[in-house]
Amino acid sequence: MAAKVVCVTGAGGFIASWIVKLLLERGYTVRGTLRDPADPKKTEHLHALEGSAERLQLFKADLLDEGSFDAIVEGCDCVFHTASPFYNNPKDPQVELIDPAVKGTLNVLGSCKKAASVKRVILTSSMAAVVFTEKPLSPDVVVDETSYSIPELCEKAKEWYVLSKTLAEQAAWKFSKDNGIDLVTINPAVVIGPLLQPTLNTSAQIILYLISGSPVYLNYSFGWVNVKDVALAHVLAFETPSASGRYGMVDKVIHFSEVVKIIKDMYPSLPVPEKCVDDELFAPTYQVSRERITSLGVELTPFETSLKETIECLKEKGFVSF
Repeated sequence: MAAKVVCVTGAGGFIASWIVKLLLERGYTVRGTLRDPADPKKTEHLHALEGSAERLQLFKADLLDEGSFDAIVEGCDCVFHTASPFYNNPKDPQVELIDPAVKGTLNVLGSCKKAASVKRVILTSSMAAVVFTEKPLSPDVVVDETSYSIPELCEKAKEWYVLSKTLAEQAAWKFSKDNGIDLVTINPAVVIGPLLQPTLNTSAQIILYLISGSPVYLNYSFGWVNVKDVALAHVLAFETPSASGRYGMVDKVIHFSEVVKIIKDMYPSLPVPEKCVDDELFAPTYQVSRERITSLGVELTPFETSLKETIECLKEKGFVSF
């Protein structure tokens, strides 16, 4: 086992850091890629992980720089491609989100195609690439991995992040099929839980917004899942020879009004928003099948636990005080 060498792209990120942690704990040698390995905010928490001194190597690579992953993935058994920008309200969605997601994924897969050593590629996709369809959602609808978001609908709705993940996953499946790459995708919903990195990521920011005295919450229903479960799913998707296709990961789909209630119950002193941003009907919740992710051996952490871990971590890292 100790001989296995794997690559994690975007290694300093929220999900990627947990994947790196888990891989090191399991005895792997990890090659992590970063846009800027000289930035301590991206690397210090990785160097602090157990086993990093012996088995973690960090490399500079850029998603849009063709061939920059070639030498790094050469000799790796598996590549975990997690690097993809995630933030809201981009000024130029094509440049900021879509190109890095789609071209970046194809760039990494192109390097994997050249490396005879790579047995499997695990792509961090998203439920964003699953649920944006014409099918109306409601509490009794169960969404599963056979559902694919429709790019035209994402574009029409100006859901740029959703579009970037949808197009990237589509491109990945096509390229892998055409080039005989063994691809598995992990499709988590909004990922929360403890942060290893010192900086605030977009999903933790959502929770921070809800506990920082904001007057309103958004009219959204999101699926939520714990980062530790997501990291474990990535690793098991490599370690389980029979793993294949897509794995949706959602503990629960909850409207923001409910999230606020749960926070209020847990932390009565925290200033949570009192009302919704608009007077429209609440965005519907729905269910997501757990069958495939459970078959991989992942037990999903209850949303309440993940929420508590996130808030405690935000407090511990000084993003909020109470």
